[in-house]
Amino acid sequence: MESISGFSKLSKIDKIKWLAAQIGDEKLTAEMQSFWHGNPAVQKHFDEFSENTLTNYYLPFGIAPNVFINGKCYAVPMVIEESSVVAAASKSAKFWADKGGFRAEIIGTKKIGQVHFIWEGDFNKLYVLFDDLKEKFLDSTALLTKNMRARGGGITNIELVNQTHLEPNYYQFKATFETCDSMGANFINSCLEAFAKTFIEWAAVQEIFTPAEKHPTIIMSILSNYTPECLVRAWVECEIPKLGEVEGFAPEVFAHKFYKAVQIAEKDTYRATTHNKGIFNGIDAVVLATGNDFRAVEACGHTYASRTGKYSSLSHASIENNHFKFWIDLPIALGVVGGLTSLHPLAKRSLEILGNPSAQELMKICAVVGLAQNFGAVKSLTTTGIQKGHMKMHLLNILRTFNASEAEQMQAVEYFKTNVVSYSAVQSLLDGIRVKAKV
Repeated sequence: MESISGFSKLSKIDKIKWLAAQIGDEKLTAEMQSFWHGNPAVQKHFDEFSENTLTNYYLPFGIAPNVFINGKCYAVPMVIEESSVVAAASKSAKFWADKGGFRAEIIGTKKIGQVHFIWEGDFNKLYVLFDDLKEKFLDSTALLTKNMRARGGGITNIELVNQTHLEPNYYQFKATFETCDSMGANFINSCLEAFAKTFIEWAAVQEIFTPAEKHPTIIMSILSNYTPECLVRAWVECEIPKLGEVEGFAPEVFAHKFYKAVQIAEKDTYRATTHNKGIFNGIDAVVLATGNDFRAVEACGHTYASRTGKYSSLSHASIENNHFKFWIDLPIALGVVGGLTSLHPLAKRSLEILGNPSAQELMKICAVVGLAQNFGAVKSLTTTGIQKGHMKMHLLNILRTFNASEAEQMQAVEYFKTNVVSYSAVQSLLDGIRVKAKV
């Protein structure tokens, strides 16, 4: 691949033609154009979401119906390419629908931002004057926070944090925010940058400061995607006999195996990683469908899973007095206004399908879908095994890999109703079908 200067200034079609020439495939241009939206105005709208856009990358948009949360029924939009995820969430929702459904509650909604700075001075001076500085921070951001405060949000606290035990002369202003129905990243970052500017101006005129103390160095002002106080809890529970027979296992046996599987995920990092990945299969799909930032959600969740110093399961289970409970505590910062939630037409539709939830309601929905996905995975692992259902959901993708005709696909689907799916098994079956067809 050759280097190129001024790539961003090329038209979209010229970018594609350059790339086609680089990989030596003249079909690339037509292929890329085939995924453009039929309406040029809509395509222009999509192009502006990112940079150097060539085309659209499609992912399936599905629905998990009959998800009961706190007595309310939802049809939950999910955007994901992995087979069996939507099916597993739907199956788990059905399993729990007649057992009270899912429950969820908000534990907290605080978000955090920090101004990181170097200050070569006497900490006690800064500490004594901090109340005055805090007032200056609030004054300097009054216009920025006006609308948020009118909605019940804004800056809820500002702390001076001494971090010199980590790095010489390193301090923070750590602020907590309530951003209501907005994820709030731009709001938080704007406030933090205003803090930094105010601090520089304020420090320069403090008479008790030495010349060095009057010139702090701002390193950066940025929100944190770790939001342990923006927390939601979701759970399911019932008396063990009400679980009924599960894939041939008596309810007591199933409950015990399930409980042990979750205990293993709490204690073994290798298992916890895959366990939590399954949780995010569900959460990410809803986050994507609603135009939220799945990367921030994942980063926060995995950090939270490591908060004790050891990476562990995000979900938990208990058996007490013949009562089974399965739950998750999840830090997750979401928005239902602003950003792609307002700009992407399908994100807006997703929120409409969910009944135009508040940010807190969307937190509950995401946590429930993550828990439902996890329940489905652990249920399969502890009963039939993960491959039985998982590979059957992949069957059509495998058949397409081998360019199976429609007739061959129908024969394969029938055959694998009672046989184990694998790439080699599918290839062997197709070879046999094709040999017979030639006779």
